[in-house]
Amino acid sequence: MKDRPSDLTRDTLAVVFLFALIAASVWILLPFLGAVIWATMIVVSTWPILLMVERRLWRKRWLAVTFMTLLLLAVFLVPFAIGITALVENFAEIANWTTSLSSFKLPSPPYWLGKIPVVGPRMTASWQQFAALSREEMAARVSPYLGGIIRWIAGQIGSLGLLLAQILLTVIVAAVFYAGGESAAEMAMSFGRRLAGDRGEQAMHLAGQAIRGVALGVVLTALVHAALAGIGLVIAGVPFAILLTLVMFISAVVQVGVIPIMLCAVIWLYATGNSTSGTVLLVWSIVIAPVDNVLRPILIKKGADLPLLLIFAGVIGGLISFGMVGLFVGPVVLAVAYTLFTAWIDEGATTARTEKASGSGS
Repeated sequence: MKDRPSDLTRDTLAVVFLFALIAASVWILLPFLGAVIWATMIVVSTWPILLMVERRLWRKRWLAVTFMTLLLLAVFLVPFAIGITALVENFAEIANWTTSLSSFKLPSPPYWLGKIPVVGPRMTASWQQFAALSREEMAARVSPYLGGIIRWIAGQIGSLGLLLAQILLTVIVAAVFYAGGESAAEMAMSFGRRLAGDRGEQAMHLAGQAIRGVALGVVLTALVHAALAGIGLVIAGVPFAILLTLVMFISAVVQVGVIPIMLCAVIWLYATGNSTSGTVLLVWSIVIAPVDNVLRPILIKKGADLPLLLIFAGVIGGLISFGMVGLFVGPVVLAVAYTLFTAWIDEGATTARTEKASGSGS
C-alpha cells in the first residue's frame, strides 16, 4: 500500500515524458511532414509499378529505385517547368488580357443555346442579362476579381522556390521509401498488431488500399480528363492550352472538374468570332463531360473494395480540412474508421447470435 503513491508519481512522470518526447519529435520533423506524407502516398500508390520495373531490370532494386526516382522527377518537374515558363513568359500578356476584360462587351448568345433541353432557356436569359450591362457596369463587377487574379499569380510566382524545394524533398524521401519499402510496411503492420491485434493489421492493410484507390480513382481520372480536355483546347486553337490543362488537372483533382474552364474557353472563342472552333470545343466538352463519372468508380473499386461514397466524402472532407494532402488523408482515416466500426458491429451481431443459439439450445 505504501508503494502506490510512488508508483502513481512514476507512472505519471513516465506518461508526461513520453508525450513530451513525441511532441518534440513532431515539432522537429514538422518541416518535413508534408514531404513525408506525400512520399508515403506516392510510394504506396506506385509500389506495384516498382515491383514490375524491378522484375524487368534483372531484379536489381537499386536500378528500379533509380528508374522510379527519375520518373518522379520527370512527372513533377516537366509540367512544373512548362507551366512556370509559360506563366513567366506570358505574364505581361496575361495581365493585359485580364485588364482588357473590364472593357469587354459580351455578344448576343448563339441561337442554338436556347434549344438545349431544360437548361437552354435559363442559360440564354442569363447570357442576355449579362450582355445588356454597360461597360462601366461590367468593369465594376469584373475589376475586383481580375485584380485578385493578378495578385494571386504574382504571389504564386514568388513562392515557386519553396514549392520546388518541397517537390525535390518529396522525391528524395520517396526514393528512400522505395529502397526499404518492405521493412517500412512490416513496421506499419507490427504497429497495427501492437495496437489492436489482427484488427489493427487489417486496418493498416486497408489504409494502403484506400491510398491506392484514391490514387487510381481520383488522380488518374483527373489526369485522363484533363488530358482529353487539353486535346480539345489545342485543336480549337485556345491560347495557353498547356497552362490551362495543368489548371484543369488541379481542378479535377479537387473535384471541381474541367467543364468550368472548358465553358470559359468556349465563351471566349464565340466572343472572338471563332464560332466554328467554339462549336467544336463545346461538342467535345459535352462528349468528355461524363468521363470522370464513369472512370472514377471503376478505378476506385479496382484499387480498394470500399464504398464509393466513403471515398468521395473522404476526398472532399480531407481537402477542406487538410488541404491538398487531405485528398489521401481523408479517405484513409474514413476507411480505417469504417472498417473498425463494421468489425465492431459484426462482432456484436455474432455474439448476439451465439447467445441466442445457446439459450435456445438449453
